[in-house]
Amino acid sequence: MAVCNPTKITTKEMKNIWLLGLAIALMTACNKEEFSGYDMPFVRISTETGASSTTVLSNVRNINTYVVTLSSRPLATPLVVNYEIKVGDGLQTGVDYELVTTGNTLTFEPGVYDMPIRIKWLPHTVDAQKDNTLTITLTGNNQNLVLGLPGNANRQKVLTITKQN
Repeated sequence: MAVCNPTKITTKEMKNIWLLGLAIALMTACNKEEFSGYDMPFVRISTETGASSTTVLSNVRNINTYVVTLSSRPLATPLVVNYEIKVGDGLQTGVDYELVTTGNTLTFEPGVYDMPIRIKWLPHTVDAQKDNTLTITLTGNNQNLVLGLPGNANRQKVLTITKQN
């Protein structure tokens, strides 16, 4: 078994260690560019769980919330988002669903980042041979923000809800 015999570090050696540490610290700190993140504000629509499409069963009576989300630094002025709802030929308002949120715009006041679109689903059997979808599409906004997630696919610009038996 070896016995360790500690030796005393001289002042000169301590100074060299300190200078080496300082040099390493300076070299690693130089030329670093600070990354402030991506700055492409956008507006998207999804279910409360973040999905781009969902299914509603024909035997339920629910009020479901679909969320339009603003991803941005704080805005100084209100953001007005336009949307449209297209209903397939298999669904009827008042029979299969009712729009709780009326109109076709949502206004995000400064400091607000989520706005709901609510739909009341009514129990009614659907014809499986027809188009039983309700599609909510973001169509524009007053600040020219990107609609949907940034990128070529524009995911989450459209939310598709399918009612099925």
